[in-house]
This record gives sequence, C-alpha cells and structure tokens, in this order.
Amino acid sequence: MSDVSELPHRLALAWGVAERPERAPKRELSIERIVEAAVEIADTDGLAAVSMAKVAQSLGFTTMSLYRYVTSKDDLLLLMQEAVLDVEYPPAHDPADWRAELREWVQFTMELFRAHTWYLSIPVTGAPFTPNNLRAADAGLRALRSTPLDEEEKMSVILLTSGYTKSAVQLEADLARAEHSPDGVPDEAAVVAALRTLVDDVRFPNLYPLVDSGAYGGEGQIDDTAWGLERILDGLESYVGVRAAGAPGAGRDVRSEQDPGGTEPDEEADDAGHDQVSAHARDPRVKRAALQRRDAERRLREAQKSVRELERSLRDARRAERDAVRAAVEKSRD
Repeated sequence: MSDVSELPHRLALAWGVAERPERAPKRELSIERIVEAAVEIADTDGLAAVSMAKVAQSLGFTTMSLYRYVTSKDDLLLLMQEAVLDVEYPPAHDPADWRAELREWVQFTMELFRAHTWYLSIPVTGAPFTPNNLRAADAGLRALRSTPLDEEEKMSVILLTSGYTKSAVQLEADLARAEHSPDGVPDEAAVVAALRTLVDDVRFPNLYPLVDSGAYGGEGQIDDTAWGLERILDGLESYVGVRAAGAPGAGRDVRSEQDPGGTEPDEEADDAGHDQVSAHARDPRVKRAALQRRDAERRLREAQKSVRELERSLRDARRAERDAVRAAVEKSRD
C-alpha cells in the first residue's frame, strides 16, 4: 500500500493512524481504556467472556458508545493482542550469542502467553501487520543477526520457534483447565495402576516399559517444554553450522537452478513416496495381512481378558481360603 489511508480500519487503529472521535462530553472514554478493560475481562474470565456489552458495562458506558471508538469485536480482539505484545524484549547480547538470545526470546514469549492464555484462542487470519506483532518478530530476528542464515531462513526459524511456543503453552493451559474442570479428572495414580494391568508387552511392546516403570503419567524429572526447546535449538545449531560451512540452504532446489527445465527433486521424492503408499494400500496381500493382524489382536485381547478373569478368580479363591482358615482357627480356640 502506498498510503496509510488505504489500511483496513482495524490496522489503522493498531498503528494509531485512524481518525479518533471527539471525547465524550462528560467522562473521557478512549480506545486505550476500552482495550485495557477487555484484556482484564479476558484475563479473569477467558476470551469467551469478552463482549462489547460487558466491556461497556465494566467502564460504565453504553454499548453503543464503544462503537464510536472500536467498530467491531474483531477490531477489539486485534487491539487486545497488540496490548499484550506492548512489552520490552530482553536486550541483545554483546558479543552476539544467537542460541542464548533465541532461547530468551522464546521463553519471554512463553511467559506472555502464560499470563494471557486467551491470546492463543484468537484465530490466526494471516501474516502479522500490526506494529507490536512486527516488533515481536523483529526481536526474534535480532537474535539471529550473527548467523549465516539468509532473511527467509531467519523468518522460518521464527515461525518454527513461535509455533512451538504457542503449542507448548496451549497444552499447559489445556491440562490446567482439565485439572480444574468441575467434572473433575480421573485419579491419575489409579489410572496408571490400572494401565499396568491392561498394557502388556505384546500389544504395546514400546510403551510397556514406560508404563511398567510407573513413569507414564507420572511427574518425571524432565521439563518437557524446556527439553523440547533445547532439541529445536540443537537442530538449528547443526543447520547453522552446515550453512556456515558453505552448504546451500535447505529447501533450495539446486538442481533446478542449474537445469531450469528439470523436475524438482523434492517433488519427485514426494510423488514416489505417495505412489508407494498408494500401491501398498491397494495390494491385496497387504489387506489380507492387515485383516490377519487385526484378528490376532482380537484373539489376544480375548485371551488376556480370560487371563484377567482367571487371576481374579484365583484371588477370590485365595481370599476365601484365608477366611476359612481364620474361621477354623477361631473355632478351635472356642
């Protein structure tokens, strides 16, 4: 766009270039106050609780008065996101340390989302065009200034890490919400104990050791979020090293650049993989083998059920035997 007057109204509001109404005659109402009230409601009661009517009520104004400043709820949601991102990011390191700086950027962003988890519920409608969203991206890109990555690769790094940030915080929020749900959640210890009976090393050969050790569903000693971030950074560090050694960027079609008429290798690999999977799906031998596997699994489940029933009968018989012995001893004493 060549003229800011062509910006959509909500973006013009975010950039502060939209025309503002005159102040209310009695008490001052402003976009800033409206957004602040909306964020407070979302922080307290969640995004679903935010409405133009509720925001107006919290400020002591009519709903219609808000529309003089914010023309729709979508505009309000965008401005709420901007308010959350109106922060100062951690400073740059001197000398530059891309891994430490990128880690700090991710961790800082995670804390923002943890403080305002409703932010993650707002649908993504496209690339960010608002000032504070762009400042957030700029801070992440600054962390990569010392790397040999080109500009597109740097942006891919930001998309990768920000995607991880959002999914990790969303999972934390979902688990916390389930834990505090009025419906409650199953007793985890009881479920894990039951799984030790149900999960065997035949049907679940790779999961069984984890369940048998008690680690499945337990607290464990690994901070999964931090661990995942470090593994992403490990991969990026390896890639940065390869690029520093002069290798071409991943995703670049070197052969097609040399031979514009050639077929892109990645497409060939994708097509070959797709054809192979399709062929397997159509092969009658694969279908028969799959049916045999499912039938074997069914019979295994039935056998395991019978074993559990026999074990239960054995426990009952032993209990009855102990009761009979105890009764006989007590009778002999009489």
